[in-house]
Amino acid sequence: MDHHLHPLDVTQLPSWKALLEHRQAMNSFSMREAFASDPQRFERFSLTTCGLMLDYSKNLINEETPALLVKLAEEAQLGDAIQAMFNGAPINASERRQALHTALRRPLGDQVLVDGRNVMPDIHSVLQQMSRLVTSLHNGLWRGYTEKPITDVVNIGIGGSFLGPQLVSEALLPFAQKGLHCHYLANVDGSEFRELFSKLSAETTLCIVSSKSFTTLETLKNAQAARAWYLAQGGSETALHKHFIAVTSNVGAATEFGISKENILPMWDWVGGRYSLWSAIGLPIAMSIGISNFKELLSGAYNMDQHFRSAPFERNIPVLLGLLGVWYGDFWGARSQAILPYDYYLRNITDHLQQLDMESNGKSVRQDGTPLTAGSGPVIWGGVGCNGQHAYHQLLPQGRQLIPADFIVPVSSYNPVTDHHQWLYANCLSQSQALMLGKSLAEAEAELRDKGLDEAEVQRLAAHKVVPGNRPSNTLVMERISPRRLGALIAMYEHKVYVQSVLWGINAFDQWGVELGKELGKGVYQGLTDWEPAAAADASTQGLINYFRGRHRG
Repeated sequence: MDHHLHPLDVTQLPSWKALLEHRQAMNSFSMREAFASDPQRFERFSLTTCGLMLDYSKNLINEETPALLVKLAEEAQLGDAIQAMFNGAPINASERRQALHTALRRPLGDQVLVDGRNVMPDIHSVLQQMSRLVTSLHNGLWRGYTEKPITDVVNIGIGGSFLGPQLVSEALLPFAQKGLHCHYLANVDGSEFRELFSKLSAETTLCIVSSKSFTTLETLKNAQAARAWYLAQGGSETALHKHFIAVTSNVGAATEFGISKENILPMWDWVGGRYSLWSAIGLPIAMSIGISNFKELLSGAYNMDQHFRSAPFERNIPVLLGLLGVWYGDFWGARSQAILPYDYYLRNITDHLQQLDMESNGKSVRQDGTPLTAGSGPVIWGGVGCNGQHAYHQLLPQGRQLIPADFIVPVSSYNPVTDHHQWLYANCLSQSQALMLGKSLAEAEAELRDKGLDEAEVQRLAAHKVVPGNRPSNTLVMERISPRRLGALIAMYEHKVYVQSVLWGINAFDQWGVELGKELGKGVYQGLTDWEPAAAADASTQGLINYFRGRHRG
């Protein structure tokens, strides 16, 4: 069955109804009791692959739950949908496009057809072009208009042209090439532009303009500002090609900007922005960590692709994570998920996963345009531990909302300082433990009595110290952050998102809601700047326009 043309209503499947019954039976389930009664629970509900270890034992599941969820995946024909994606079916039905980000990390000898043509030679040709550019830069052969070597690379892009590359290049800072610094400019905010470029010198700066259309407003405005800055600092039009590279499908617009054709790397319609860091969009990653490490990143993602394609569902990490997301969203009423990396270098992973998940599955209709009866995607939020423990973690164990959490932590640090990493790792484990165990009223009372408080004070405080427990979490552990393991981790989340989209019948590869805001923005801009603007469509927008026009000067 072509799931992208004829999505199922999973709520009508026998397995869905079985899960509804199972959910009712789980009302009295206690993770604390489950661990106490089953010494093998961790071994039963943990998996290792591609350099990642997943512990999913701290979830609201018993032995029956995964089997029922796997049955749902089978009845929803998830296996066929997975193969359809890898084989190049037009699973982005609204735009009649393939979603072939997985092809970007496949070896040269594979064959992937788009409209009957093998695209693997094109992919590897671009990879070779990236290799030449990166090697030239790292060997000091790429020089600016004063013949000084490049010391700073600025990636100008937004959305998928920014979040993924920034995550990876900063996560892999221990692998960064000496003497070269990567920076990211995304927001169309003059303050951000100023704060970045005031620290740079035009003669040693290389800008990468990443925009599929080369018309993305924020990116183009920032690129034009960077061009003006370069010229103002003494750069010439004739030497512009030494300081600007483009990643785009609009070669004409890029050459008109002044970028030479040999410095233009292509993008393809069959790769969505939030899935594009594996393509030439990843050029700043390769410039930061080197082309060899970039290829290791691709290899790690490819290994996860193979696991996703071949592992049985009950032993398949992306499938299980996707199914658990459905379990909590549709059967337990969870509306958000926390991503909690316990590593400084992974501090940007939540931002990337926000776009990956919320732009993919933040939909209200199925692939065929009919309203959703299940789903859609959760709100993704979180941040780096231990900072969150002293802020929003309060909501996780004691708030009224059920918020599943993913804890991500490496075993070893690149920068050991006395016993800091041991404490970091301990905090990660203790937070997931606290969510699971909780603290009963009796335990709270006993704790207060042990501190010598009188009974009146015990009764006054005890209720405030009760922690319900039974809050679900996954823990993802890797030995150390490396290009290969990071590639596997990001690909794992990509596939998890796809699993959920298939079960809900969602197109995970379009983003029409984003487009609406862009379209309306043009009219608002005219309202702000025209001498005789047309009236806005609503009183609120008109009032805010009037407020701006009454106070802004130039």
